[in-house]
Amino acid sequence: MRRAINHLGNYVLAAAFAGLLFALPQAASAADPQNPAAAVKSKLDKPQFKDVQVAVDANGIATLSGSVSLYEYKADADKAAHKAKGITAVRNAIEVAGPDTPDAQLRKSLAEKLAYDRAGYGNVFDAITMNVEDGVVTLGGHTHDYPNRDSALALVATTPGVKDVIDEIGVDPVSPMDDRIRIEEARAVYGYPSLNKYAMDPAKPIRISVEGGNVALYGVVDSQADKDTAGIRADGVPGVFSVKNDLAVAGRPTEHP
Repeated sequence: MRRAINHLGNYVLAAAFAGLLFALPQAASAADPQNPAAAVKSKLDKPQFKDVQVAVDANGIATLSGSVSLYEYKADADKAAHKAKGITAVRNAIEVAGPDTPDAQLRKSLAEKLAYDRAGYGNVFDAITMNVEDGVVTLGGHTHDYPNRDSALALVATTPGVKDVIDEIGVDPVSPMDDRIRIEEARAVYGYPSLNKYAMDPAKPIRISVEGGNVALYGVVDSQADKDTAGIRADGVPGVFSVKNDLAVAGRPTEHP
């Protein structure tokens, strides 16, 4: 009789335990409904996103609005929203509400920062261009690798006063031939006595761009003689198809069409 009672007790406990397990998913579902907007908000639960609002339509398209203090935070919010469950697309209408810096001042500040960015990591082989209009910074030109491009974009994105960033930077294709030419061009140009002074300041080098065996020189030199010498030295490297000498001469007035 006692054995039967024990057996019955075990059965009741097992049934109760099974019932509890069955109830758990239902309880979790009730506590965490399918709510894409809540999923996005949880991804943006950080101080820098405190003024960001989220709306999600029936198609799973999230619209981000409100403001942040840096463009970097606007980009980060976009990335975070894309990772939220149930989101199919993101409309990023966040405004960057940082300081209103005059374009000329912002351009000068960014030019100085970009000049020293990735110094020692081959930035002498990059040719990045920049335009600033109403706080919107457009980066163009090209770099010889992705880390240098990404570093330039990150530098601009974290600068107060930048309202938006347009990335038009191209990255040179991987090429052992171009890598060889880059090194030999640097030796030919910077190794010449009258030109090695341009290797002293990382912000004012003769920039050597190589793509498909075609070389272009950028930067500012002290004299026409230095410009001509750099072009001749660059053209003497074996395997080079062409040399475009776009070096400017300091103090020379700008020519207008």
